[in-house]
Amino acid sequence: MADKKAAPAAAQTQSNKTQKTSFFGKVKNFFKGIGKYFKDTKSELKKVVWPSKKDVKTNTITVILVVAAAAIVLIVLDLIFGGAIHLMIGA
Repeated sequence: MADKKAAPAAAQTQSNKTQKTSFFGKVKNFFKGIGKYFKDTKSELKKVVWPSKKDVKTNTITVILVVAAAAIVLIVLDLIFGGAIHLMIGA
C-alpha cells in the first residue's frame, strides 16, 4: 500500500521540477540551443571535402546527359504506347 502512495508522490515532485523553469530560463535555453546548432554546423562544414571545379563540371555534364537520355526514352515509349492505344480505339 505504501508503494502505491509513493509512486504518485514521486511523479508529482518530478512534475513540479519541470514546472519551476521560468519563462526567461526557457528563452535562455532556446537561444543556447540555437548557438550550439550554429557552432556544430560550423565544425561539421570544416570537415567537408568540397569537389574541385573539374569534378563539378564532369558531374553536371553527366546529370544533363542522363536526364536527356531518360527524356528521349520516355518520349519514345509515349509514342509507342500512344500509337498502340490509338490503333486499339480506332479513332
